[in-house]
Amino acid sequence: MNGIYWVLDAISIPNVGLAIILYTVITYLLLTPIQIKQQKMSKMMTIIQPEIQKIQKKYQGKRDQASQMKMQEETMALQQKYGISPMGSCLPLLIQLPILFGLYQVIYHIPGYISKVANIFSGLAGQILDVNGATSILTTFAESNSIRVSFGEAATQTQVIDFLYMLKPDQWDRLADVQQFQSLHSTITDVAGQSERINSFLGINISQSPWDVIQSSISTGAWLLLIAAILVPVLAWFTQWLNYKLMPQQATTADNPAGGSMKMMNMIMPIFSAFICVTLSMGIGIYWIAGAVIRCIQQVVINRRIAKMDAQELLQKNQEKQAKKRAKKGLPQSKITNQAKINVRNIKNTPKSTADQKENEEDSLGFYNDNARPDSITAKANMVRQFDLQNSKKKK
Repeated sequence: MNGIYWVLDAISIPNVGLAIILYTVITYLLLTPIQIKQQKMSKMMTIIQPEIQKIQKKYQGKRDQASQMKMQEETMALQQKYGISPMGSCLPLLIQLPILFGLYQVIYHIPGYISKVANIFSGLAGQILDVNGATSILTTFAESNSIRVSFGEAATQTQVIDFLYMLKPDQWDRLADVQQFQSLHSTITDVAGQSERINSFLGINISQSPWDVIQSSISTGAWLLLIAAILVPVLAWFTQWLNYKLMPQQATTADNPAGGSMKMMNMIMPIFSAFICVTLSMGIGIYWIAGAVIRCIQQVVINRRIAKMDAQELLQKNQEKQAKKRAKKGLPQSKITNQAKINVRNIKNTPKSTADQKENEEDSLGFYNDNARPDSITAKANMVRQFDLQNSKKKK
């Protein structure tokens, strides 16, 4: 992000909104190979899904532990046969999530990642800290203006820089009017102007939330700003909805209820996206929308590429690839093949032999005889048990 902003500043376009978009584009392009791998694995899982459903149907209504274990073993044998890992389609997503959440932190704390932006506020931050009781003054100001920031016992320069970056245009005016900061009035006004320039994107200050802009636009009659602010959550909803529509969908059937859950998620997430983007700063909204647009483009390209692939050929190649990996680990091919062909329906618990049962009975009896008191109820019960055991031997 720092390098992107440095380039933009070098060509006289020092704009945080544009830097966020470029940063999002580059990050998602780097994640494209992972996205393709995830789609391939999802397609292969779709191919074997009917076979998995047959296994599930066979054990439908059987809740005992033995049946559940057999169902799991059959499913694992099937997946091993085709070289598919049940986590294969989830692993790429798990890799992406920390990166995407990291992007959120970068955008929420821009000065910490863009040195040129931090330099705009560093001089004023140092002067504010020189004021007697600065931490208490800033804490009171943050609380009265609903700014989520914590300074602790003594504010640091980094904390003050982050605080200044989060200020909205009207909050800059209030900061300049604070009595203890009257000597800094001109500096505050100058820094506020620079902050507005770098945060202005399509006429909107991205440090503000769309909800703030909507409220102020209605009161001032700035209808173009009102339309632009409303478009942010609307675009967030639409791009997320379009992204889910482009993703491969599972059919909802009695054998595959997961399809219904996915449809419900596809309805809820776009609405959640709109809510997030209307309440948080425009910077988050730009990142959210840009990410969804890029994912839509990726999805179209990947869908076309996957559609051209022969499903059975893709599955066969993956099976051969997995076989080579196992061979490198020293597993013989015959063992792999036999494991894949195991039919768990024929797996039965091996009954204990008569000799084993007899040995267990004698061991159990000996244990109780050794540990029971002669005058106890246990000892009397053992006598009865011994008598029954001897009679059963005579009958045999």
